[in-house]
Amino acid sequence: MPSPAPSSLRFPLPLLFWAPSKVKVGARKKTGRMPVVAGRLRDPDINPCLLESDASTRCMDEYNYDKERCSTHFLKYKNCRKFWNSIMIQRRRDGVKPSMPAAAERDIILQAMGKMPY
Repeated sequence: MPSPAPSSLRFPLPLLFWAPSKVKVGARKKTGRMPVVAGRLRDPDINPCLLESDASTRCMDEYNYDKERCSTHFLKYKNCRKFWNSIMIQRRRDGVKPSMPAAAERDIILQAMGKMPY
């Protein structure tokens, strides 16, 4: 038989919605590692706009999160994402794998253009 609900509640909860105290809901082991998604975003082979992202974050830190002062950094990041997204879409259409070029290949593409397109 389940134990009764705690008396500190103002209204009684049905037993269907009350979890016994022995069950730890949302408990997770703490590790010193970065989550997988965050690690992938920091990988220069996956994220082509890592420098622009870091620059906008640094700007926000310097100016106490005043977004108006960092608008040029945000615009550069947005244009970078648009540019590499269009490259990725074109490569998918052409059947090139992987759709996002690796960091070394992106450097070659940018050198061939002569200047930064964003």
